[in-house]
Amino acid sequence: MQKPANPSDVIDLGELFSVVWKGKWLIILITVIFAAGAVVFALSKPNIYKSLVLLAPVSEDSNKMGALASQFGGLASLAGVNLGSGAASSTDLAIAVLKSRKFLTAFVNRHDLKIPLFAGDKWNASTGDLLLDKEIYDTQSKAWIREVKAGKSAEPSDWEVYELFSELVVISSNKETGMVTLSIEFISPILAKQWVELLILDLNKEMREKDSAEVDRNIKYLKSNLEVTNLADMRTVFYKLIEEQLKTKMLSQVQIEYAFKTIDPAVVAEEKSKPKRALIVVMGTLLGGMLSLAMVLIANAIRSSKK
Repeated sequence: MQKPANPSDVIDLGELFSVVWKGKWLIILITVIFAAGAVVFALSKPNIYKSLVLLAPVSEDSNKMGALASQFGGLASLAGVNLGSGAASSTDLAIAVLKSRKFLTAFVNRHDLKIPLFAGDKWNASTGDLLLDKEIYDTQSKAWIREVKAGKSAEPSDWEVYELFSELVVISSNKETGMVTLSIEFISPILAKQWVELLILDLNKEMREKDSAEVDRNIKYLKSNLEVTNLADMRTVFYKLIEEQLKTKMLSQVQIEYAFKTIDPAVVAEEKSKPKRALIVVMGTLLGGMLSLAMVLIANAIRSSKK
């Protein structure tokens, strides 16, 4: 047999509505304050624009002589020469280089991006210029004047450069298609596009130089072994490996899109990617409404418990 509910355990919707109605002005006031604060916060945030590029990894045969690796890979290993281990691994290596602190820090310093990165304040859509924060960088004296903690330099360090710039760069890869998407978000759509393009150029150059240096080491090693080898078969192998390594070096010098080929180039974004100002205002208003409602109910419960 079911026991009758305890009257104290039953929620009286009428009483609940009455409590809310009595505190309606407090609820309205707090909700309006939160909504106004959300509007001010949303308007204070600058527009952020995204520029992205779709990339395809360059095939192994075009930049690493994959056919050679399959034909002479065993002999090359015995000779101590690395001919490459596959397109997937070379792509992963290129992405790892792109994400590395060394590469991103060198990229920012090479192209003098510290000033727009740290002192960029607003983007003038009519002129396309980036306006700088005068409290961070003095354009007349060309000096950093930002306030920092004791012991730190006014000019951003390489650590700060990496921490900030790595947040702007987003890299994603599709394991099924092998395509890679690289994007940068910044207050200037023009600079975002330029930086994405420069990143691809510098990455291809970096990977090309790495492979070229490796080929030079291979050739030097093969020639040194060739001089001390009397076996005719091994000398033939060494000559063939040296020939193919020279072909690889020549190819790396003329191929601009060495690691990644651009499929869909970056463009200057015409619409912002964030902030979502309408969503910020809605969430702020809802937060204010829920908080004020909770305050009214808690205050009523405290009063009731004291009676």
